[in-house]
Amino acid sequence: MSAIATVTDRYCTFWADGLYFGVPVSHVQEVLRYHDMTPVPRAPEAVFGLINLRGQIVTAVDLRHRLGLAPRPEGQLPMNVVVRSRDEVVSLLVDDIGDVINIGDATAEESPPTLPAGVRNVVTEVIALPEGILLVLDADLAADVPTARRDAGTP
Repeated sequence: MSAIATVTDRYCTFWADGLYFGVPVSHVQEVLRYHDMTPVPRAPEAVFGLINLRGQIVTAVDLRHRLGLAPRPEGQLPMNVVVRSRDEVVSLLVDDIGDVINIGDATAEESPPTLPAGVRNVVTEVIALPEGILLVLDADLAADVPTARRDAGTP
């Protein structure tokens, strides 16, 4: 793999299905524990629901579903990484929240072809760190959801 330039050195980190992700802190509005959600009929399958965040209605996208990963275990509540994406605010539902890390002089590499396709499509680069491989997520791409609906085919 060839090294690529790193745009930022501070990332908000989190996990989904055992994968360690990071989003540049400049794209993160806040991180929250689980919030009750209102389901959205006929919404794309990755849209888990809507959250009322201090009067602002925020779409919650299940990152596991969006990336084609295994479903979250029954009874495990997701956490919210609220990101700014294309002038909108979207909550990415993740398994657990990590720390804000400073990668310092770590080198970013291109995404390897061994990543699952759904993950590879939204990861811009990978960074080897002592605690693991950080997959740098493009918040705009992660917030884009396929248009297949939960109840597609029903009138």
